[in-house]
Amino acid sequence: MMADGKGLDILAAGTVIPAHPLALTAARRLDQRRQKALTRYYIDAGSGGLAVGVHTTQFAIREVGLYREVLELAATTAAQWSDRPLAMVAGLAGKTRQAAAEADTARLLGYDAGLLSLAAMKGEHADAIIEHCAAVAEHIPVIGFYLQPAVGGINLDAAFWTRFAAIPGVVAIKVAPFNRYRTLDVMRGVAEAGAEKRIALYTGNDDHIVLDLVTPFTFMREAKPVTVRFTGGLLGHWSVWTRSAVDLFRRCRAAAGDDAVAADLLALDARVTDCNSAFFDVANNFHGCIAGCHEVLRRQGLLEGIWCLDPGEGLSPGQSSEIDRVLRQHSDLADDAFVKANLERWLG
Repeated sequence: MMADGKGLDILAAGTVIPAHPLALTAARRLDQRRQKALTRYYIDAGSGGLAVGVHTTQFAIREVGLYREVLELAATTAAQWSDRPLAMVAGLAGKTRQAAAEADTARLLGYDAGLLSLAAMKGEHADAIIEHCAAVAEHIPVIGFYLQPAVGGINLDAAFWTRFAAIPGVVAIKVAPFNRYRTLDVMRGVAEAGAEKRIALYTGNDDHIVLDLVTPFTFMREAKPVTVRFTGGLLGHWSVWTRSAVDLFRRCRAAAGDDAVAADLLALDARVTDCNSAFFDVANNFHGCIAGCHEVLRRQGLLEGIWCLDPGEGLSPGQSSEIDRVLRQHSDLADDAFVKANLERWLG
């Protein structure tokens, strides 16, 4: 099962791509029924793609031998559930040999592109990291990944992103440093490489989703202004309340073409970020970011529990009450009614 190119077209145009969580039983084994239900939920919610094997899926799936099974289950479920084309993105990790092998697996399973984590390259010179990225891009179209340092990412300057954007096999970049200065480094790097029309930019800044999607990033190149924009989002935050996320994305895309952005849409940025602060456990330096998303899905009935592969990974003290608060204060941003109406069918 090889990709037919339609997924890359969707990726280039810009869309909503939730980072797919991992459904586990109380014994911390894969819960296939609920894993399938999540995939069906994201498709029916209107997502344009799925990202599987990424941070939200838990990098540890590799250590317990679940990488191929989880990717295959998502691809098979998606194909059986809907004939709508999707941008299927596989998380890639490790040094070059491992990342290239994962890329080969993903391509065989029909994935369109690989989201390349650079955490394993920490401490390496920029030349070695660029060589690594170029080597993996020979196996599958690559999406760059600026992962925030709090969860294993490394700091990369604008010069790096200029060189990265020049790699022929790079098709997109997920920008997720949770830092405005470093976000600008990526945007400027792409502009300086003259790659703004070839490389799709996806916000992964779960703390700034709305503003990322409506902001024109303008830089000077050869004394002329060049504007770079985010065309979509690939987000762990969008693994919850996904139906509402799709509506928000459409609204942001429409507003991005206007001369002015409505104040009520700008105000949504703070509200969405407030929700993210609880889901991602900002108070405890993101320790409970995966479990927090699990908890929202558990309350909706999509997950049975919030178990992670690492028994030490769970909600932090006070995180549950923070989730209570944002559910109460921002209930209009949830998609509880949509989930309730379809849950039985997704679990069937």
